[in-house]
Amino acid sequence: MQPNAARVATARLAASGIALLGLVAPALAGDRALIDFVGFSEDFRYFAFEEFGIQDGSGFAYSSVYVVDLATDSWVVGTPVRIQAESEETSLSAVRRSVAEQSAGHVEEFGIHVPVEIAAMIGDGVPDTDARTLAFGAPAYLPGTVSGAYTLDLATFETTATSPCAEWFSMQPLGYELSIADSGGTRLVHRDQNLPRSRGCPSDYRLHSVVMPFGGTTLSNAVAIISVYPGGFEGPDRRFLAVPLGL
Repeated sequence: MQPNAARVATARLAASGIALLGLVAPALAGDRALIDFVGFSEDFRYFAFEEFGIQDGSGFAYSSVYVVDLATDSWVVGTPVRIQAESEETSLSAVRRSVAEQSAGHVEEFGIHVPVEIAAMIGDGVPDTDARTLAFGAPAYLPGTVSGAYTLDLATFETTATSPCAEWFSMQPLGYELSIADSGGTRLVHRDQNLPRSRGCPSDYRLHSVVMPFGGTTLSNAVAIISVYPGGFEGPDRRFLAVPLGL
């Protein structure tokens, strides 16, 4: 479930360099969204997260809040709540405050007040990994101990998309397949068919993390977070998918 990346060809301005902590970003690079976890509902059915960053090309800040019905693997009506700045003068923090205010009604409506616990994560700074496999269990009290032992496996394949990927990016879009294994065997969690327009034209996927509601110790409450890289103005952008593992 991703924001629409289909209008990248006309909606962005000329490229600009971005410097951070003395390091200059490459001249050609898509924007790399970050993720912040809002929480789970008290019955663990609903999960909300924020996706935010600085748009490549224009340099405009953006933020989107998604509320996912984990029982149906779909966005709830009225979400995602999206805000994009109209100039570089509007800060990312201001945009994030605005989207939090506009999504507060959804957070209250679905009772999303349970904190998120990160069961496992492949950080962006971890080198030399294709992030296709991730082992995890529910966090336990003692250091290094978990409840349950699971392994996620991610695979990609060429597929079709609603967006005209060949015309825009001269490429066949990729879909993904996610499976989970434990001592009892392997189960298919998800396999893409024709990609929705909201996914754009992905060129890659990576496992990012597995999250659970605080106090939720079963697989039925777990959500896999997958980084997806649709084509953008200056290169592949990074966005996120939330995949319920209990279905």
